[in-house]
Amino acid sequence: GESATLPFDEHIDVVKETVAMASGAIPVIAGSGANSTAEAIFLTEQLGAVGVDGFLSVVPYYNKPQQAGMVAHFNAIANASDLPVILYNVPGRTVADMLPETVAELATHKNIVGLKDATGDIARLKQTQPLVPEDFVLLSGDDGSSCEFMCEGGHGVISVTANIAPKMCSDMQKFSKSEDKDEQKKAEEIDKILQPVHKSLFIESNPSPVKYAAKLIGLCDDNVRLPLVTVLEPTKTEVKKALLSANLINE
Repeated sequence: GESATLPFDEHIDVVKETVAMASGAIPVIAGSGANSTAEAIFLTEQLGAVGVDGFLSVVPYYNKPQQAGMVAHFNAIANASDLPVILYNVPGRTVADMLPETVAELATHKNIVGLKDATGDIARLKQTQPLVPEDFVLLSGDDGSSCEFMCEGGHGVISVTANIAPKMCSDMQKFSKSEDKDEQKKAEEIDKILQPVHKSLFIESNPSPVKYAAKLIGLCDDNVRLPLVTVLEPTKTEVKKALLSANLINE
């Protein structure tokens, strides 16, 4: 998504339209994070009013908050609504890294129910697991390592590639959580097919490559808002090659 370049009124309208289109058939988790706690609370309150089922809230970017600052920030957000909140740790974009001990402290709040971990570090999953309750949801935010993440006890993935290959991503998740060895092997086979797609979608800053991939499969145009721009020709070549290799498009 391009939520970081949407003004608040448009951000709220997009979520409102999404809730209307989902029409209760699937849960809608809305991104309500911001680097200002007051703005994150405002978005949480506004999006809660349009009927979402929960929130995804990112570690504040640019500010580089201390771990204690993260605890105060997310507790304030979780206190602003009775809906569930999923924490989102993506230090590659925010610079600040939420440590497992901080996640464990936040997991004691009744409204904080899970974590999207986009570190791509399986060791981080293993460090977090024993510190949080069994029903605390651990989600990968890194497509490239998501199969291994789930095989190691993670619960799912919030995926970029699923915008382009939803059935394959869904099957990979389902099979990776199976106790059947043959189905686990299927998950590994799908993951192997998708690895070039995962890599191609991050050659340049997300979401520019995935918007181009979406254009190739006929979902939408590849326009993106400044400061991002459409991808360069070499990236287009790699994205197209990856989609062809996964049989997601035809020549």
